[in-house]
Amino acid sequence: MPQPSTMSSFSRTSSSTSVLTSPPATPFYPTSREYSPVAPSSSSVRSVSSSMAAVSSSQGVPLSSVSQETSSPVSTASRRKAITIDTMNPYLRRADYAVRGRLAIRADELREQLDNGDTSLPFKEIVNANIGNPQAMDQKPITFFRQVLSLVQYPQLLDNEFADKIFPKDSLDRARILLNEIGSLGAYSQSQGVPYIRKSIAKFIEDRDGFPADPNGIYLAGGASSAVSSLLTTICGGPETGVMIPVPQYPLYSATLTIANATPIPYLLDESTGWGTDTKYIASVVKNSIAKGVDLKAMVVINPCNPTGSCLSPEEIKDIITLAAENTFMIIADEVYQTNIYKGEFHSFKKILCELQRDVPGKYDNVELASLHSTSKGMVGECGQRGGYIELVGIDEQVIEQLYKLVSISLCPAVSGQVLTELMVNPPKPGDESYPLYKEEVDAVYKALKERALSLFNAFKEMEGVSCQEPMGAMYLFPTISIPPKAIKEAQRQNEEPDQFYCLELLEQTGVCVVPGSGFGQKDGTFHFRTTFLAPGEEYVRRIIAFHKEFLKKYS
Repeated sequence: MPQPSTMSSFSRTSSSTSVLTSPPATPFYPTSREYSPVAPSSSSVRSVSSSMAAVSSSQGVPLSSVSQETSSPVSTASRRKAITIDTMNPYLRRADYAVRGRLAIRADELREQLDNGDTSLPFKEIVNANIGNPQAMDQKPITFFRQVLSLVQYPQLLDNEFADKIFPKDSLDRARILLNEIGSLGAYSQSQGVPYIRKSIAKFIEDRDGFPADPNGIYLAGGASSAVSSLLTTICGGPETGVMIPVPQYPLYSATLTIANATPIPYLLDESTGWGTDTKYIASVVKNSIAKGVDLKAMVVINPCNPTGSCLSPEEIKDIITLAAENTFMIIADEVYQTNIYKGEFHSFKKILCELQRDVPGKYDNVELASLHSTSKGMVGECGQRGGYIELVGIDEQVIEQLYKLVSISLCPAVSGQVLTELMVNPPKPGDESYPLYKEEVDAVYKALKERALSLFNAFKEMEGVSCQEPMGAMYLFPTISIPPKAIKEAQRQNEEPDQFYCLELLEQTGVCVVPGSGFGQKDGTFHFRTTFLAPGEEYVRRIIAFHKEFLKKYS
């Protein structure tokens, strides 16, 4: 049975790193669940004269000249900053996002060296296996999606005499429908999203789950990340607010909660059961948190899981919904990888909830559910277009009003991203002119992803001191790595987490950028890294295998 206290913190950053600041030593507060808000200390609220002295000293100005300069308003204004690392939002300083953290920054530096003709490095290219960014690798856009996007971006194409020779009829028809509903792509939409597109999403959900969906409960967003930020901003009221997050987890959640000054409550996934959930254990986390005075507001579930690639069974989902019904907390179901399924099938929280409400009248009627989907993943892979949505079920109407006010502050999500979301949920159907090519492209992407996942998984199985769960979904593998004591000692000497040390050496020796498990949270005493399997070919896999062998030899 996993215990809440057996979880190591995020990776530490050394003094030489170029990120803003080190993350908190124990970002999840796993033992006590206590959380003390960070506020600028009295020493950081400096007087004008002390600030001037510090700045003058840093600029090489003799300290004796400071008193003479403070008498001049112009001089004072020119020599101090209103916003410094000490006076900025302290919660942002504490937030950490490992996916684009130190290793990603170093990878960019190495790429720049290669672009500038540096031939001294032991590799010729950088492989960004640190982030699920399909089209940065070799995944091609879906033709129908881009055809319609081009037409709505430049409507004059619809009137071109050769339009029907360049574009299939169904793409022309869809563009006309969307333009009729939207107007200009350059105009604001409703803050909640274009009504026609919300209706398309509702129909998609109904077709997927077999239960009704309300367009009024659907909010378009600039990717699922934007929806998460809006939702957590709405529900978090300070350090007394607790939100359960899985460990390992996608660091969007811990970072957003840190910025919101809320309390992340970790629940460990069980690696021995394929990163599954243990209902009795999670129930104990809920009970302990409430007993410690935490106002438990929500539980985040990532299914399929980032970073582990695991998928929840219907029974696991039912157990989580039952816990929510009995303890009154919201479920945030991150389901952006719902089409990235390589073994078994996807089960949405919405479907299971509706089944429970049908079969057990009354018990589940007040369950609050927020479900997320995105155009960034799956066979679409349009990360840069920033499309996605959140469906809200069972949420208090007054809370909905406040969420609407929040999203209205940003006016609306990008309308082009909304259009892409409509295309994702309403693609060509059998009988449509574009359907054969659409199916061919989607099948090819799916086949390539599944083959790469299995290829990388099989490679990890053959590596000494490495174990990995079979990929079931998403775009990642999260292998466990055994790090020799000598390497751990060297990592400690360099003030690094051992798995971060391993990943940094991997990058420097092979050009392959992955993310250490400490960036996602992991059971204490274990080490992992997350890698995508988006990169084509097997050459980069051979680099990883060769590096690992030499790493073990070097530190044995």
